[in-house]
Amino acid sequence: MEEVHRLTRQEARRIAVRAQLLDAARPDDVVDTVRHLTQVQVDLTAAVAPSADLVLWSRIGPSYDPAELRDALDEQRLVELRGFVRPMVDLPLFRAEMAEWPGTGELRDWQRYQGEWARSNESFCQDVLALLRTDGPLVAADLPDTSVVPWQSSGWNANKNVAMLLDLLTMSGEVAVAGRRGRERLWDLASRVYPDEPAVPTPEARRIRAERLLRAMGIARARGPEEYSTVALDLSEVGEPAVVEGVRGTWRVDPAQLGRPFRGRTALLSPLDRLVANRKRMTELFEFDYQLEMYKPASARRWGYWALPVLHGDRLVGKVDATTDRDEGVLRVAAVHRDVAFTAALESGVRRELDSLARWLGVELVLPD
Repeated sequence: MEEVHRLTRQEARRIAVRAQLLDAARPDDVVDTVRHLTQVQVDLTAAVAPSADLVLWSRIGPSYDPAELRDALDEQRLVELRGFVRPMVDLPLFRAEMAEWPGTGELRDWQRYQGEWARSNESFCQDVLALLRTDGPLVAADLPDTSVVPWQSSGWNANKNVAMLLDLLTMSGEVAVAGRRGRERLWDLASRVYPDEPAVPTPEARRIRAERLLRAMGIARARGPEEYSTVALDLSEVGEPAVVEGVRGTWRVDPAQLGRPFRGRTALLSPLDRLVANRKRMTELFEFDYQLEMYKPASARRWGYWALPVLHGDRLVGKVDATTDRDEGVLRVAAVHRDVAFTAALESGVRRELDSLARWLGVELVLPD
């Protein structure tokens, strides 16, 4: 029977922070950083800076150049897959699952709908693939909508037939993001983007992805998040079991993180940073209250449109409501929301990070009166 590790909340937080490369030992290579994290979410909202750039700046620091990320994508050392930047060397871990799309065994309702919709629009699929084959890479606006059956959705995807088809063709491994034209994704045949390497069989691939996910998170619930599909990764067979003082249930912990010294720092995080992206885990381990409020009316926001969580050591201690105004050349801080009493050292640490962020953005820092 496996030994169950008994951790304090502080120990669990330090494991999580260190695993996410947010302690004092900064990485210095973009591709290596993404490979360790396994993925970095793409979101082009630039209230401060695009999220992927903020995530990498938070780890690498002011030496990070966004051109390095663009170059790594252009050179296909990294690849954009379903809204996340991933290491290209990891693609074989997804190819078998792509080949099995829309899934195996008893399918869920949404899987059946996706498969039936694609079959009903077979001619639409072939039109898109033929155009990409002859003229690709292309942006979605270059692809005509020849669908027979429109995509039905109660949300904002209703009748967005080209976008939905490209998403499904990505899931089935037939098309891929080949780069960007400005903010728009360039689409091409996957055979011209992905490496010609054999797929890792699905059970083994999911085990390897689970191992890498736990290494990136440090500590996680047995049913881990998975942003490639809506099927959660099973972490129950990776790492070792742990319980966290004051938190119900069991966790899986990366044993390589146990018993290591911790030296923290102050960091400003993207609202989509993986340390805080799983709000339930964030609340359980960090006892931190946070929501991304960009979709709320301004009058309903407590912290701001794109408020940056503040990490200090192993604690999440506040939020910074900041906006980059490119026209005026300033990083304007509307408020610093303090969840705890800020010591002089903490105030100084937040100010240093804001100064660093402004210099990295190439603008002046404007603080609230």
